[in-house]
Amino acid sequence: MTSKERCLAAIRGETVDRAPVFPLLMFFAQDRYGISYREFATSGHALAEAQLNIRDKFNVDAITACSDAFRVTADLGAEMVYPEDKPPFAGRPLVRSMSDLARLGRPDPLAQGSRMADRLLAVREMSSAIGDECLVLGWVDMPFAEACSICGVTEFMMLLVDEPALAHRILEFLTDIVIDFAIAQIHAGAHMIGAGDAAASLISPQQYRDFALPYESRVNDAIHAAGGLAKLHICGNTSHLLTDMVKCGADLFNVDHLVDFEAACTVYGKADVCFKGNLNPVTDMMQASPEECVVKCRLALSRAKGLRYMLSAGCEVPAATSDETFHAFCNAPQESA
Repeated sequence: MTSKERCLAAIRGETVDRAPVFPLLMFFAQDRYGISYREFATSGHALAEAQLNIRDKFNVDAITACSDAFRVTADLGAEMVYPEDKPPFAGRPLVRSMSDLARLGRPDPLAQGSRMADRLLAVREMSSAIGDECLVLGWVDMPFAEACSICGVTEFMMLLVDEPALAHRILEFLTDIVIDFAIAQIHAGAHMIGAGDAAASLISPQQYRDFALPYESRVNDAIHAAGGLAKLHICGNTSHLLTDMVKCGADLFNVDHLVDFEAACTVYGKADVCFKGNLNPVTDMMQASPEECVVKCRLALSRAKGLRYMLSAGCEVPAATSDETFHAFCNAPQESA
């Protein structure tokens, strides 16, 4: 099977020759390509080459056009900061009130020179180079995460309680933009859209059902209507949200290491959907010997046997992970098959 075939079969619940290997690689990819993080995040060509370099060197089944969470925020006009060795971020909140929101327009993801268009370039180059062999992912941040980016995390969390109507107005506004961005990446060649919603791990189940889930579902529905697949990636401890998250319509769910893997297997197994995770990126990879990493991989593969599962760390693999350990991680499913 090709990597693409293997991933698609796992998502559909069909027989695979081995579990797909599907890590999230940003700093690791940037480091192995020998460029600064600033270049990785600001040049779609450099990002694509860094991801393709990983595919050439390691036995991964998917590559992702992800570098940071501030593409949409930047194109909405935020004052951006671009550190040399860290992801870009907004220098100050863009929206504090309804009047701030009213001043914002709907950015075009195809606009020349925009940060969204730069990600489209990365997707296009990745897909053109390897799209028939490997699963290629674009990336968006879900409306709740985008709201935290344009308002500030603390500030938006306060709106949920103090001004819920404004919070929903912001989420409605951002949902259309996120959908535009996702569909543009599908048209550029992405088979799947990774969708981050990390800040949602900080809210209660009821708040998630009110302020995150409906908007995640709309984004996923639009991705499917455009012919793509969707992956929901919520970092952090989502143990309290698992049974609600599974209702969002995603095709693949990431499980962070803070979530009990047994509980995740139960929820996603019962729902008969595909999931991946949940090795600890630090203790099971960055600080682990190849042999120690393989032990953790085999435990996850054994527990998830018979389920729709892909091998992955719970979140991004650190750049300080050794090549030897990462090779061992990538080869673990083949050796366990």
